[in-house]
Amino acid sequence: MYIAHQVRGGGEPLVLLAGQANSHLWWESVREDFETRHTTITLDWPGTGDSDKPDIPYSTRGFAADVVRVLDELGIERAAVYGTSMGGRVAQWVAADHPGRVRALVLGCTSPGGAHGVERSQEVRRALAAPGAGRYTLELMYTPEWLAGHAGPYHTVGDPGMPAYARRRHLTASARHDAWDALPRITAPTLVVHGTDDLFNPAANAPLLTERIPGARMHLIRGARHAYFEEFREEAGPLVLDFLADAPG
Repeated sequence: MYIAHQVRGGGEPLVLLAGQANSHLWWESVREDFETRHTTITLDWPGTGDSDKPDIPYSTRGFAADVVRVLDELGIERAAVYGTSMGGRVAQWVAADHPGRVRALVLGCTSPGGAHGVERSQEVRRALAAPGAGRYTLELMYTPEWLAGHAGPYHTVGDPGMPAYARRRHLTASARHDAWDALPRITAPTLVVHGTDDLFNPAANAPLLTERIPGARMHLIRGARHAYFEEFREEAGPLVLDFLADAPG
């Protein structure tokens, strides 16, 4: 299966992993923030962007194997990995299953999944399932103040060219994620980042990950919703860059 990937910038390699049902464009508005110090590597998940779109079961652990395959193709032995939302779920598996490949790990607005993860409320679920939920999805990603000053396009609300079957399979992959038992195996220095006002993936997941991963530290961004990395880039970008610069190895 062909996995499209994109390489930009210069310096130590940094893998940027996008959210569910999104392509590499998820990172487009902030990618340049990392390129002054890092060679950034993104990919289009199966079913999105320019990657193949087979109608087969997907899983976050399978996506992690795709990430490692891309690193192999690029000849990169070790890299920092920064995953957000479903990308953070995938990053957990990359770090747990392939510890020698991950120099440092950043988990943003994500969850351990399974019985231990904190799910979004039934109210949020109903609103997302209702007709015309597009505006509500944007409001889960960004504050009203930010939306009032930014007309788009918005690259965090799904790949518009994605087939419906692939979108469903992404939803299933994310919903079935459960890395709880694997998290203690993570050896990479880890930073957990979350917006305090994230209702899409509740902020209560951040301390769960932090306590479960040995030596992990946590940073909560006050007032941020799910797309904290974009709206609050002036706080989130330097935070991640400083963490990666200080991480050993």
